[in-house]
Amino acid sequence: MAGEISFFELGVDDPEKARTFYGALFGWNFQPGPSGEGGYAIGTPSGQGGVHGGDPRAGPYLFFRVDDLDAAVEQVRELGGSVTDTGPGEDDGSAARFGRFRFCRDDQGSPFGLHEPPRVG
Repeated sequence: MAGEISFFELGVDDPEKARTFYGALFGWNFQPGPSGEGGYAIGTPSGQGGVHGGDPRAGPYLFFRVDDLDAAVEQVRELGGSVTDTGPGEDDGSAARFGRFRFCRDDQGSPFGLHEPPRVG
């Protein structure tokens, strides 16, 4: 199924403070993650997420599931949107654990992400 929210990412200034805050507020589980600046992978009852540092004014990034990231990237561009060349985890080998990601903007400039979950089996 494509289109449902499958991953979120929180950009913050200090990942440790975010871990303390969101852990206390929601009871989320944090594990060291692939994100720079001491980031964490976040386990929640309803899905996976992450937090990365060095991004003090960022809002949450929402990633929508796609079955074929390359085809979805092509379609975003065909529809007038834009896509970054790489996404989180592409360069550090964590795609096998978390899947593949791309940051995008729609044809009006609104940010969103695409997420192809890791292949099972």
